[in-house]
Amino acid sequence: MKKIIIASLFALITASGFSQNFNPQRLDSLFLLLEKNNKFMGSIAISENGKTIYTKSIGFDDITTSKKSSINTKYRIGSISKTFTAALIFKAVQDKKINLNQTIDKYFPTIKNAKTITISNLLNHRSGVHDFTNDPDYLNWNTEYQSRAKMIERIAAGPTSFEPDTKGQYCNSNYILLSYILEDVYKKSYGDILNQQIIKPLNLKNTYLGGKTTLDKNESYSYNLTGKWQKEKETDMSIPIGAGAIVSNPTDLNIFIESLFAGKIISIEHLNQMKSIKDKYGMGIVEIPYFEKISYGHGGTIDGFRSIVNYFPTEKLAVAITSNGAMGYDNNNILLCALSSYFNKPFTMPTFIDFVVAPATLDSYSGIYASTEIPIKVTISQKNNIMTAQATGQPSFPLEATAVNIFKFDAAGVVLEFNNDKKEMILKQGGKNYSFTKE
Repeated sequence: MKKIIIASLFALITASGFSQNFNPQRLDSLFLLLEKNNKFMGSIAISENGKTIYTKSIGFDDITTSKKSSINTKYRIGSISKTFTAALIFKAVQDKKINLNQTIDKYFPTIKNAKTITISNLLNHRSGVHDFTNDPDYLNWNTEYQSRAKMIERIAAGPTSFEPDTKGQYCNSNYILLSYILEDVYKKSYGDILNQQIIKPLNLKNTYLGGKTTLDKNESYSYNLTGKWQKEKETDMSIPIGAGAIVSNPTDLNIFIESLFAGKIISIEHLNQMKSIKDKYGMGIVEIPYFEKISYGHGGTIDGFRSIVNYFPTEKLAVAITSNGAMGYDNNNILLCALSSYFNKPFTMPTFIDFVVAPATLDSYSGIYASTEIPIKVTISQKNNIMTAQATGQPSFPLEATAVNIFKFDAAGVVLEFNNDKKEMILKQGGKNYSFTKE
């Protein structure tokens, strides 16, 4: 639900050829390195042809009590919930309870443009509905219970982003509204619908609509790495519902996406509609390229949780990663390691070097940097010998020194290189360099 600080990049270099000789040692080495350097907490599961071929879990469900995580640990999966909700909507279409072309004014007469916004527009983020997670005060109330009426009021009160079906723009509100539509047509709670339509038929033992975290149920708290792991506040699950309130684990997520692509949840015809991409978005699903291959899946972010699930139809390969530690090592890099281990592609192991930079040097880098290449400014500051960066309109994030003038933020694959003589900072991400000048 919460916006990732600097968007992770999925687009990768194109090449040809692959090998299906899975190499678990490479992943084992990565997790050993991450655990040794306290850079990641979470779990992974890899499945081929419906059979789990690899699992791993490191870190803690609860750091205070040193309760270690296991492959059975359950995590909030954030926006992967949207894939479940989209599947439920298509189930309702199959049950002839709704159709994709009907407008939403019957359900939400107070929503702007409700008479022209269709269920299809909600599914593929083409509604123009206001995204309440962008409200300046969102983090002031996101830990408190919100009624359906209050959430609709918040969504209706905001400005429209664009005219319906003129563009695609990711919006959590779309899937909140889809959740309410499901409740209306089935006359049941979203959690009950989820249980009856997906969880019970697939025998998902670790998946359900979440509530307040309960360690006794093998659920995990979430954390942010800012020098050390700091416990995150919990979003009240009355808010995201089918946009981000589902709890699960990697093994269950793989079963879910395998079943979805096997036509066990909805028809293949409706699955193909889900996979239809327009302006980067499908209907509860996105394309995730890897070299010459295309997989399908979704990512998720809520509180300190990060997750991703993706599926390669040709190989019948599913990979799911769930993490309860943000700002550490990026899930996307773990995914790259997993895929390189399967497709026999190169992967560079991270290096974690404790490099101490003098406070006076850190102070010399502090300031506001602007670029003519991208429309953001970056504020650099230091406190207690920890340097942080903050881009326009985004939360600050910690930087780790790898040299006296080079700093990185692994969670987003960002590297910052400073040149005091030129009053210059180079931001490196996704193979591109952006020049910034100190104001």
